[in-house]
Amino acid sequence: MEEPIYLDHNATTPVDRRVLEKMLPYFCEVYGNAASIDHIHGNKAKQAVDEARQTIAKLLGCRKESEIVFTSGATEANNLALIGAFRKFRDKGRHIISSIIEHPAVLDTLNYLKCEGAEITLVPVDACGVIDLEALEAAITKETILISVMFANNEIGTIQPIKEIGALAKSKSILFHTDAAQAAGHEKINVYDMDIDLLSFSAHKFCGPKGIGGLFVRSYSPLIKLSPISFGGGHEKGMRSGTLNVPGIVGMAEALSLANKEMKAENNRLMEVASLICQRIQQTFPDIKLNGHPQKRLSHNLNLTIPGVEAKALIHLLKNKLSFSAGSACSTVKVEPSHVLKSIGITDEEAFQTIRLGLGQSTLDAQRIADALIQGILRIKG
Repeated sequence: MEEPIYLDHNATTPVDRRVLEKMLPYFCEVYGNAASIDHIHGNKAKQAVDEARQTIAKLLGCRKESEIVFTSGATEANNLALIGAFRKFRDKGRHIISSIIEHPAVLDTLNYLKCEGAEITLVPVDACGVIDLEALEAAITKETILISVMFANNEIGTIQPIKEIGALAKSKSILFHTDAAQAAGHEKINVYDMDIDLLSFSAHKFCGPKGIGGLFVRSYSPLIKLSPISFGGGHEKGMRSGTLNVPGIVGMAEALSLANKEMKAENNRLMEVASLICQRIQQTFPDIKLNGHPQKRLSHNLNLTIPGVEAKALIHLLKNKLSFSAGSACSTVKVEPSHVLKSIGITDEEAFQTIRLGLGQSTLDAQRIADALIQGILRIKG
């Protein structure tokens, strides 16, 4: 039987074979602890980490490679950014502003911070999922110390006006954090040009290995120091203790480098594939709705509401042909409708009739994908 086409790249991506080849020597040959710099084995590992850190820093527009703090992924990076910043700067204020459509890694962390005395304001978005900049500015108070808005949404693919948000935060001397898990490796990022102070990213979203990510922490205008949230060795300038994942770090740098080199061509290709799939389906079912911003969106994301068709039923019916998800992969264990979809005006019933197609390197046959979806929808509708 033919392998189903993988369409869940927003959830995770396969490791690029070129990335795997780059990683392999760091499992069995260069296996030293990067913190053990008193001997050759440790120094070789440290050199690999230093080179990877330098590569990633350059690709993100950092001024220094030391501005990159390695973590286990974007979830940990979000926790470190939000909790670390709040604990460090709460003597100046306790108010944090975010958006209503953030990933649970941000929303759950903000909810936790209420226990530590934080005051949280969640700003609304419009029908396309774009944050209301006027509402964002109006929410700022003398107590506001941090604004956290995701770069691109994991469900509907909408890209936020990050540069404008950064400029606003800068003008008010407020720290700006962005969860760029969905954007890194897919969109051009320059942290200084965009006035970003803290940026989270994760390798497995751009064909790197799972279990490795990072946090950009600005060191110039202003110099930012975070309170650590884990302890035991003082690694990563005291911000994140723990033995470094050398193979993962090497792989992440290679994956990000490849993604940036191939970004323009790949985005153009995926935009065309996504457009063909959407057009083909809507020709048969004109009432199918594309969610998110029609232009300012991730090229590899398609979020579709299919009236009269339960998403879970369609996923089950097509499991041998296509692998895709209903809404956010990180919240599929919940029975509640997506908070992102509800925030852009979609009803509970429509939310359960919504699917997410995450395209990627292996997505080649738009016609086959569209035909499979059409056949599945026709079977369910009878």
